Amino acid sequence: MPAEVAKSLAIGFLGAGQMATALAVGWTRAGLLDVGRARASDPYPEARAKFEKATGIKATDSNREVVSASDVLVLAVKPQMMPGVLAEIRGVIAPGRLVISIAAGITLKTLADSLGLNVPLVRVMPNTPCLVGASASGYSPGSAATPADVELVGKLFGAVGKAYRVSEPQLDAVTGLSGSGPAFVYLFIEALADGGVKSGLPRDVALALAAQTVMGAAQMVLQTGQHPGALKDAVASPGGTTIAGLHALERAAFRAAAMDAVEAATKRSQELGKKEA
Repeated sequence: MPAEVAKSLAIGFLGAGQMATALAVGWTRAGLLDVGRARASDPYPEARAKFEKATGIKATDSNREVVSASDVLVLAVKPQMMPGVLAEIRGVIAPGRLVISIAAGITLKTLADSLGLNVPLVRVMPNTPCLVGASASGYSPGSAATPADVELVGKLFGAVGKAYRVSEPQLDAVTGLSGSGPAFVYLFIEALADGGVKSGLPRDVALALAAQTVMGAAQMVLQTGQHPGALKDAVASPGGTTIAGLHALERAAFRAAAMDAVEAATKRSQELGKKEA
């Protein structure tokens, strides 16, 4: 889909928090969003002001106003707020208007039951690195979504990183892995930097080295196509420094802890979905 087609659409955000801001900024940078036609709503004045400053998009406290003005609607409210928002906008959405939900755990069935079975729906689980064009997203369309709707969603989220179509049950795992994953990686970067400081590096240098190391390692995985285990083995020479560090990580059950983190986040996403079922 040409960029000018996406940009010609009026995109509205219900919820003006961090993720909505990241998407709006990312889509604007990618040339897919016209800030003059876009709108956002949020009940909190502070959130509206922050969103407007970051994006240049007008924000209001009226969900219905945003719905009425939008060709594509992005539901970016917290899961616990979703029932009230869906009830409020049910009769306002015009036929054929695409609704994209980025709320964790809110199923397509819940959305369709609340908005109407004929509303085109697509669930997406993006993550905050979309702000820098490096998001990892999974998306799943509802039965009323057309091929053009699915193509548009792929275009929008592919413009701010990588987007993969998955089955809806797999979206909980996407939430646990890439949705929550940046926080896990930030924790790892912080820990690496702390290790550098403990070993004598200045804080700013240690943090920069840690972040660049994680970015470079990720690029190696993506660009070479090699298994991470093979790349790890290539760094770990016999009797060297790397294998000594790897031994320490294994002794602390590092891999099991990372797997447990993804599993815990996935289960929480599933619980949120059951609450709304």
